[in-house]
Amino acid sequence: MKAISEILPLSRVVLDMEASSKKRLFEQVAQLLHEQVGLPQSDVFDCLVARERLGSTGLGHGVAMPHGRHADVQAALQNVIDLLKAQGAETIEVSLPQTALSIPAYYVLASAEASTNLSRYDGVRYGHRAAQFGDLEEMYSNTRAEGFGSEVKRRIMIGTYVLSHGYYDAYYLKAQKLRRLVANDFQTAFAQCDFILAPTAPTAAPKLGSDIHDPVQMYLSDIYTIAVNLAGLPALTLPAGFSSSGLPIGVQFIGNHFSEAKILGAAHQVQLVSDWHTQTPDGKA
Repeated sequence: MKAISEILPLSRVVLDMEASSKKRLFEQVAQLLHEQVGLPQSDVFDCLVARERLGSTGLGHGVAMPHGRHADVQAALQNVIDLLKAQGAETIEVSLPQTALSIPAYYVLASAEASTNLSRYDGVRYGHRAAQFGDLEEMYSNTRAEGFGSEVKRRIMIGTYVLSHGYYDAYYLKAQKLRRLVANDFQTAFAQCDFILAPTAPTAAPKLGSDIHDPVQMYLSDIYTIAVNLAGLPALTLPAGFSSSGLPIGVQFIGNHFSEAKILGAAHQVQLVSDWHTQTPDGKA
């Protein structure tokens, strides 16, 4: 499991930053990412501002999780919107202001479930059993150390913590309440529309075989799908083109409860007038 210094290097931590406005804060974040990661400063700023227009990413008590989506993703989303409009669809913008809450809520709830559900995999009843052990306790520890990967171990540890005495109300119960706020956002939106079109991820797909070590980065890439899972809604992802570097981009149709037929029909109409689903990143159909 990686140390916190590897997940969040000190070079990307700024203390006592003075920002007179949200815009100024985004400018400084964009500059930092440009200097530390090499991302275009103007692109980062534009992405952060565009995301914030959809709803605040503030979590309260001085905590926020600003994030954005890449210009290629925005272009792909607009292409699908244009196809739907050409077939007679009417579009409106809806706001899901509690979306930023979905990541912390989901990873508390999912980790708690992982902790309880995976407790059965102890080498006695299910799954892998370590070949080398001296006693029963060592068999348990060796089996789980060998059988679980780093991400699974991370979730088990977090889940055990949030379910422990004294922390259940502070974390697990609060996450369940946040889940309800996220679900309520969707119901407010569905009072205005039949289904929601959104990106599947803030960026194009990573290259096959790419090694992503930063768990926080991986968690943030789920920002557009986790809220749907928390609300218990059906969603369908379909290809929507490629990035400037040739990597695939997806968009998703999100429906209300029991509206699977509606989103399947909408996706089918898009694929009748597009060929993205027949293409591969290497350009072969």
